[in-house]
Amino acid sequence: MTDFTIPLPPHVRQELDDLADATGRLPEDIALDAVLHRLARESSAVRGTAESLAGAHADLLRRLGE
Repeated sequence: MTDFTIPLPPHVRQELDDLADATGRLPEDIALDAVLHRLARESSAVRGTAESLAGAHADLLRRLGE
């Protein structure tokens, strides 16, 4: 795994630390879960948009590919 540093405002870091303490987890694990959740949600939205555009313009894309 590669390290990645994210600067957090002090109040966000405090909330992260409080949540970690309350749940018995590491702050890094909570942050990683949040990033993975956001990536999955954003990737799904982008994929949906791409599929919609491809479907709406399938004829044009087929003609360009000829």
